[in-house]
Amino acid sequence: MFTTLIEPLELAKHVDESQWAIIDCRFELARPEWGERAFADGHIPHALYAHLEHDLSGPQTPRSGRHPLPDPAALATTFSRFGIDPTVQVVAYDQGSSAYAARLWWLARWLGHRAVAVLDGGLAAWQRAGLPLSRTSETRPLRQFRGTADETMAVSTAEVAAAVAAGDLGAGRSLLVDARSAERFAGRNETLDTVAGHIPGALNHPFAGNHDPQGRFLPATELRRAWAATLGAAPAERLIAMCGSGVTACHNLLALEVAGFPGARLYAGSWSEWIRDPARPIALGAKDDG
Repeated sequence: MFTTLIEPLELAKHVDESQWAIIDCRFELARPEWGERAFADGHIPHALYAHLEHDLSGPQTPRSGRHPLPDPAALATTFSRFGIDPTVQVVAYDQGSSAYAARLWWLARWLGHRAVAVLDGGLAAWQRAGLPLSRTSETRPLRQFRGTADETMAVSTAEVAAAVAAGDLGAGRSLLVDARSAERFAGRNETLDTVAGHIPGALNHPFAGNHDPQGRFLPATELRRAWAATLGAAPAERLIAMCGSGVTACHNLLALEVAGFPGARLYAGSWSEWIRDPARPIALGAKDDG
């Protein structure tokens, strides 16, 4: 069973097996339909396409972030349509960085499915390995996915707001770790959301630091060293991962698992939900001084 990462050559051994479901998660925030078109142009054989906004998110509301968690029952129906049941090994991939694939990885675990892994380096790594693509549109036989959302894995905006108000973010306490770039965290270059900055007390650990220039995750020893510096004295169970909308935060959660630091939680609403209420505090600069 693969539960974190899988290499292209290893996946290639199993692409024709019915007990393996391969899910293409390619997406671009600025071009929401790009991934589906790219999938039609070529994908890993027997893969199915999962759209971030249609399949891996719930509907936006005036109070939600940009990519709310899907309703657990709706997500279970999606996984059933993908031909996933408790016996199936799931492999997710995207164009290279694994940011979107990690979202599916986290969602499957949220519903209790542990046999889920991310293709390290995504489709780019698959192609660099000289492996074939397909343009055939396929379906998988419907299976019955049964899962219950593990509420302990996610943190609400109300919980984050209470921790901020109580001054409960910091060394040895809960750690709120933001996966956005340093520029967006500091409020210097906000390109996606209407308000710039970060949540007071949050730390910045950009998800791009988890992988090399080709999109492959750094070795576990390097990830462990980097994440140990961010964690400090806090155990991983006290870390709350966030980003702009709860997507790239999952990349940090996957990196933590690879590094041997399991148990961190996701603030799914993240920055885009936090700023829905103008009364909530924000901070600017490279780090919070509060």
